[in-house]
This record gives sequence, structure tokens and C-alpha cells, in this order.
Amino acid sequence: MSAQGTTLDEQVRTADIDRWLASRFVADEGLRADLIVLYAFEAELMAIPSRVTQPLLAEMRYAWWREQMDGVFSGVPRKGHPVLEALTDVVVRHALPREPFDALIEAHIGRVHGEPHDLDAFYVGPTQAAVHVLAGAGFDDAVAPAARVRALAQTGQTDQARALRGEANRALKALPASAFPAVAPAALLKPDAPEAVKRLRLTWAVATGRI
Repeated sequence: MSAQGTTLDEQVRTADIDRWLASRFVADEGLRADLIVLYAFEAELMAIPSRVTQPLLAEMRYAWWREQMDGVFSGVPRKGHPVLEALTDVVVRHALPREPFDALIEAHIGRVHGEPHDLDAFYVGPTQAAVHVLAGAGFDDAVAPAARVRALAQTGQTDQARALRGEANRALKALPASAFPAVAPAALLKPDAPEAVKRLRLTWAVATGRI
């Protein structure tokens, strides 16, 4: 792994331990690094409200990221920004669609203004992008229910998440095993569980192909 890759990996481990742990199950080192780039982008967006004190300032920062997507999706990133440079490379090589990235940024803008969380934008789109990196296009429907399970669990709606698991597992039968680490965090219904418990739960999920 390059020095930049190591830095992004550490950033994700600090910001999003659940998905960082799941990414360890990606056997291909290059694809694992690509996955980490997506998660590092999300970590940058998630951190903005903690770095500024006013919604307007947060919105300005999100607007900056929205503008940078033009460069990312035209193959001309902002030089000197590790996440944008790495994200551009991943987007180009995997031919990722732009819509989930724009939707995620807009959802963050809504969040800082107190709007209800757009769970599809926060969880479904990013999960579909991650699966695209690991297995290519064509699996959006297979992963959407699992992504919604994770969305419900992460927002404290545990009972609803449990109720949706059956549907999610049926849909996941169409997903290649190589892409399962991208959806495996949906198996973690208790965000505050100890890391050791999460590791065991993720190992079981990857081994069985169920969340």
C-alpha cells in the first residue's frame, strides 16, 4: 500500500470502524484500497459539522465538495488533495456513476439544516457504489435492502432493521461473494458493540453470505 493509501486507511479506521473492519475481508489489495477511498470521501463529508460552528459555514464547505465533483468526474481532480485525487482515479477506473455522490452531498446539506435524514442517500447509494467497485455494475437491487438495514440500525431503529433482514438476505443471494464485504456492516445491528464482537459478527456474515 502506498503512503497515501496508508493515510486514507488510517483515516477510515478512525472515522468508520465498522466498514474498515469489513474491508479487511476484501482479498484483492487493490480493490480494498479502492473501497477505502470511497469511505475516506464519506468520512470527509461526515466530519464537516464537527469542524464548523454554523450551518451556513458547513453548507459552504459542502458546496465546495459539490463543485469538486466536476473535476472528479471529468478526470481532473484538485491537485494536492489526497482524497480527491484518489477518488478521481477510482471513479475513472470503475466508471462509477455520479448521482450517488451528488445525492450524498445534498443529503449532508439537508442534515445541517435540520432536515430529516435521507437514508437512501446516506446509505443505499454509497453501498451500491462500494459494490460496484468490488463486483461491477448490475447489483443495485441486490444490495439496497441490506443497505437499508444498516441505515435503520445506525439511526437507532433496531426493530425495523431486524424485520428487514429476511428480505435483505434473500436479495443478497444475487450478490457475488467477492462483493459481500461492502454490505457486511449491515450485520452489525448494535453500533456501540465492542470491536471484538463486531469482528466475530462480520466474520460470520462473510462466511455465510448473510447479514
